Amino acid sequence: MIRLPSREDSGSSPATDAARQQCIRPACGATYELKSVHQRCEKCGALLDVAYDWERLPVPARLALFDERRASSRNPLDYSGVWRFRELIPFAELDKVLTIGEGQTQLRRTDGVAAYVGLDPGRLFLQYEGLNPSGSFKDNGMTGAFTHANMVGAKYAACASTGNTSASLALFAGVSGLLKAVVFVGSGKIAYGKLSQALDYGATTLQIAGDFDDAMRQVQEVCLQTNLYLMNSLNPFRLEGQKAIMYRVLEGLGWEPPDWIVVPGGNLGNSSAFGKAFAELRQLGLIPRIPRVAIINSTGADTLDRLVNRAGLRWNGGNVGDAAIEAFYAQMDAEKRKAHTIASAIEINRPVNLDKALRTLEVTNGVVRAVPDAAILDAKAMVGAHGFGCEPASAASVAGARLLREQGVIARDERVVCILTGHLLKDPHATVGYHSYDAERLREEFGQFGVAQARHANRPIPVPDDIEAILSIIKDL
Repeated sequence: MIRLPSREDSGSSPATDAARQQCIRPACGATYELKSVHQRCEKCGALLDVAYDWERLPVPARLALFDERRASSRNPLDYSGVWRFRELIPFAELDKVLTIGEGQTQLRRTDGVAAYVGLDPGRLFLQYEGLNPSGSFKDNGMTGAFTHANMVGAKYAACASTGNTSASLALFAGVSGLLKAVVFVGSGKIAYGKLSQALDYGATTLQIAGDFDDAMRQVQEVCLQTNLYLMNSLNPFRLEGQKAIMYRVLEGLGWEPPDWIVVPGGNLGNSSAFGKAFAELRQLGLIPRIPRVAIINSTGADTLDRLVNRAGLRWNGGNVGDAAIEAFYAQMDAEKRKAHTIASAIEINRPVNLDKALRTLEVTNGVVRAVPDAAILDAKAMVGAHGFGCEPASAASVAGARLLREQGVIARDERVVCILTGHLLKDPHATVGYHSYDAERLREEFGQFGVAQARHANRPIPVPDDIEAILSIIKDL
């Protein structure tokens, strides 16, 4: 059950003048009040950060403080896997925090998947975000955005979604009772496991005659013309919450950074948040080095891969090649090229956090790769066989790590963390389709994947209603 912490809860609210919103482009540097609402910089149109004057804010002398808080389930701030790191996300007025116990996730060493990727035993870890209340990583960011919405007195919230954002927004809105939710979904693929959540949690659901990119364009315009508060990862307070995923990973590794963080791409909110988290931790002297980040797309939704690896786009200290991006999108429109992948959560052609992801690649000396749907679903099956069911987009991280290992970019003895973003039951159709493997049906439902082989399928065994026949099969197991 949601609870708004009282002012007596442990920890102190930040001095509001020590936190602000700021344009990410250094050449602009425009700043905005913390308790104001903007989609982008009103001076240059770039994305915004939540920026802090760290020297004026309390930072724990002991990282062990965060782990000690985890033992307290009575204080909702400490129970939250986001807000127990509140000194590292210091924009919130603590009596305005909205939490539903998000972030109770786990980091697990998984040697079976390490062998599949090509790593030595003990070198691969899976960070499983499917344990969040809505079943995906989105709850980490939604508690941040809802908290800011509460701080500014918002009453209505909206998002565009391939499924997970709408599920998380609808859940927070339904439990809190403080905001009414409106979600925009496209008319293409949306997994029923996700759509059912938005419907069941009571959100007003608008199905746009278009794809996610169309829905994203429309929701931004609607929020500009109304009093709806935008909850997509364009909102910098969403990304503040998502930084906590990396805090939990580092905590699970004793605050010794791994060599690699491998994360699915999509709208690029996670990769953007991770880069900001690492830059701040290094600035504060809380980690000795920054791990490398690998962002993995599907080949059916590979905008970042094309821009970085083919067009040579870089953050370049904030001097991003805007003309090259505009030309790329113009050509994409001219070719009528739409995103198409079984990994519906990352089926996005125009990632709104492109600039911030480019910054992460510079900060972390990161890389970008794209992997085909067949590799994603094979990796998903291997993850499931070793105890962590995940949605297809999650498995892009494992498929990407395997590709990077094959290419020699990741060494066999390096320590790698793959982020699993969502629960298995988010998209049961994909799972059952893979394991039952009916090529014709898969071709109809999932397009290009239908021509691939399900190399690790665990097919159901047809058997007569006869005890002897059943026993004969069991004896051969």
